[in-house]
Amino acid sequence: MAMYVSLIQFTDQGIRNVKDTIKRGEAAMGEAEKMGIKIIEEFWTMGAYDIVALFEAPDDETVSAFLLKNGALGNAKSQTLRAFRKEEMEGILAKIK
Repeated sequence: MAMYVSLIQFTDQGIRNVKDTIKRGEAAMGEAEKMGIKIIEEFWTMGAYDIVALFEAPDDETVSAFLLKNGALGNAKSQTLRAFRKEEMEGILAKIK
């Protein structure tokens, strides 16, 4: 499965209801699982992003659907990066001629 890193910021609504952030994270994990996504770890962070999540998913389309569904709740917005493991990067580099 493909690896992703999601950089998440609370919206105004999300920060107003910050006391529910763990509960919302658990709900997101449950929804992700239903869609075939495995959230490996969630970190609450200081700085430009409030949460960083690492997860695996079968494809970009599934990730997009999950993020759109989650974003529609109005508590957070995200930037998601496709992450390549060392072995995947070796394969990518092998294609450079």
